[in-house]
Amino acid sequence: MTHPTESRPGLSRRRLLEVLAAAPLVLSGCSSLVPGQGPPPNLYRLTPKPEIPDALPKVNWQLEVEVPNAPASLDSTRVALLHDPSQFEYYARANWVDRVPLLIQSLLIEFFESSGKILSVGRDSSDVRPDYVLSTELREFQMYYFPDPLPSAHVGMNARLISTRQRSIIASRRFDNLASASADRIESIVAAFNVALGKVLDEIVVWTIESGEADRKSG
Repeated sequence: MTHPTESRPGLSRRRLLEVLAAAPLVLSGCSSLVPGQGPPPNLYRLTPKPEIPDALPKVNWQLEVEVPNAPASLDSTRVALLHDPSQFEYYARANWVDRVPLLIQSLLIEFFESSGKILSVGRDSSDVRPDYVLSTELREFQMYYFPDPLPSAHVGMNARLISTRQRSIIASRRFDNLASASADRIESIVAAFNVALGKVLDEIVVWTIESGEADRKSG
């Protein structure tokens, strides 16, 4: 039986001592690899472009846009993806510039303002005295890696239009859009999100204005 301090064949006693002395230094170096201390994530903006039809009627009422409700998995700055329906993940070192619901609220207001079709629109913390409140719920905001080889951005939202005068929901609808990425790169993935989200926001603006105007005429 070989004693622990005896040298093995081909390894001198002096060399063995040098290896043992160096071991604590190697382990100490590994301890610096703490999660969260790597390079900071790259930040990405959502920049969809409004495409509101000119035929949309101009209305003289005011709208409040609430922050969309969202599950914890989407109420985040992280860019979400699914490789299969049961596996929710996030891209490494790629974040949105703010929480997704806050980004969508700002973009919704921007889309309404850009349309030039509404008297006034603001967020729930503004001084707007709304005739209607747009309440939304974010249900889908992730990239799908199935069944196609290239990922697709899926944006899905539920919307409700609430009359402050009647204190009731006057209309509700689900909005969905998928947009394929041109490549499996983060720049292409962000571009796909912009396409899918832009389509959904365009549809929400048109639906909101038409639903509110129909309610005003019926009342």
